[in-house]
Amino acid sequence: MGLFSKLFSKQKNRNQPEVQERTPLNIQIGDIISYDLVDYEVVGKITYRDGSYKWYSYQLLEGRNTIWLAVEMDEELELGIYKSIVLPVSEPFPKKLEHDGITYYLDEKGEANVTGEGRSENINGRTTRYADYCDEEEEQFLSVETWGSETEVSHGYPIEEYEIKIIAGSM
Repeated sequence: MGLFSKLFSKQKNRNQPEVQERTPLNIQIGDIISYDLVDYEVVGKITYRDGSYKWYSYQLLEGRNTIWLAVEMDEELELGIYKSIVLPVSEPFPKKLEHDGITYYLDEKGEANVTGEGRSENINGRTTRYADYCDEEEEQFLSVETWGSETEVSHGYPIEEYEIKIIAGSM
């Protein structure tokens, strides 16, 4: 085999695994997510399981800016962008919450077992109690999660799958 035939050979290295195509349901730590003209690195992943239902939250980092991409397959694929906020909430979770002049109504609540990866590895194997709230138009959401004695609240909004681009950072 000559030099040119080696350079332009279409034979693949059979020992090298192919990169798995990414979808919102199989994003991995180290992948890059382009959203709203910004490239974020996936630095954390949380998998929630409540009974037979499963959903994901990906921690996306760009500089010092952190956002969360929430993904769940309900009747159809649902995606949302969330950002942590300071809002005091205690259990039992109230039926409604107020934030920035908007009233949010309790949509669902429960308890989920979590698997954490990357920066979220410290919560691996833990259980969280959660509550999801939405405004009257179902255009804005609040997500509440308890981790032991700590409660975290995030504000979010839905996005469409075509608004993100996923670039695999690993196999």
